[in-house]
Amino acid sequence: MSSEKNPFTIILNKMIVTKEGKRLGFVKDITFETRSGELINIVVKDATLYIKNLNLEKTKNNELLIPYSAIIAIGDFVIVSEEDLI
Repeated sequence: MSSEKNPFTIILNKMIVTKEGKRLGFVKDITFETRSGELINIVVKDATLYIKNLNLEKTKNNELLIPYSAIIAIGDFVIVSEEDLI
């Protein structure tokens, strides 16, 4: 990840894909620790069937969460490491 701080809105609505190119859905929101500002999870919208088969944590509204630690890169897409999701 680049060291420059991207405004939060840049990541919204980007497609989330694995480094192998499997589509997971789109970024709906980001959860973070309010005291430290540390990013915790990406909330997924329009989740694909593929991501629904992964055993991911969910919000109380049943939205899937991708741990921020699984993100490899943010560019045209948000690229995540599938191994870090399991």
